Amino acid sequence: MKVNIQHITDSLNKIILGKPEQIKLAVVCLLAKGHLLIEDLPGMGKTTLAHALAKVLGLDFQRIQFTSDLLPGDILGSAIYRRSDETFKFHEGPIFTQVILADEVNRATPKSQSALLEAMEEYQVTVDGVSRKLPEPFFVIATQNPFHQIGTYPLPESQLDRFLIRISLGYPAREVERMLFTGEDSRKLIEELEPVITPEQLIALQASIESIKVSDKLFDYLQDLVDATRQSSEWTHGISPRGGLALIRAAKAWAVLNQRDYVVPEDIQSVWLGVCEHRLLSQSSSVGSAINPVADILSNVAVPR
Repeated sequence: MKVNIQHITDSLNKIILGKPEQIKLAVVCLLAKGHLLIEDLPGMGKTTLAHALAKVLGLDFQRIQFTSDLLPGDILGSAIYRRSDETFKFHEGPIFTQVILADEVNRATPKSQSALLEAMEEYQVTVDGVSRKLPEPFFVIATQNPFHQIGTYPLPESQLDRFLIRISLGYPAREVERMLFTGEDSRKLIEELEPVITPEQLIALQASIESIKVSDKLFDYLQDLVDATRQSSEWTHGISPRGGLALIRAAKAWAVLNQRDYVVPEDIQSVWLGVCEHRLLSQSSSVGSAINPVADILSNVAVPR
């Protein structure tokens, strides 16, 4: 089991060059049974990461290109009338898979975006009053473009809160970009990837998160961090209890990634930005500040010894 986790990150690092921390957060998100939001400019490798992750895990994969004319039925499926026996037969949409890539999710209207809500929270979808379970494991990877780009619809806070972790890949370092220019096509490399873990092993790893130990002092530390977001005037609202639970699960998964059965402060610190940044709406209109107030909380809250 432990070797397989290392194999996952090693395989992904061969496809997405120079982004080891983002890859770790993506794997942590999956281990914690969460959903991943990747926000960046087009062409940064968001879709490539999603494809590679599904291939390495050996999971069924579907991609939905979100556009302004996309309808909820295009995601969930719909009932089709069969003339032969005069009945309606439900045809599953692409959501019925293990890894779903919602590509450029903020280019669709809020009505289509909301079609993902029940799937992400309840691992089922309801169509025409009938609830249908989704495959296990079920993992949503959504990509979104910056809001200043043409034709985007901001994700509502309720949907942002369904994503356990948000990452941004950013521009590669100069030497890494040279390797991209001179190396093999990433699509070919993805085709050559072999699964390094079975779905059954993945489910077992996800279940092992529950047994990771968290001391009372670390719960105090986590609550101090969450309280700091609620007492600050920097944001419209602080981290919710669901956000606090997300922080705990992500920290436990980071401990598993590091082959430990207990959480240390560094686990919480490592996932803090990925879990909390997209859950905090700034009251300030200033853009491009050198100080990240979410990261600054880590400096202001005492670490337990």
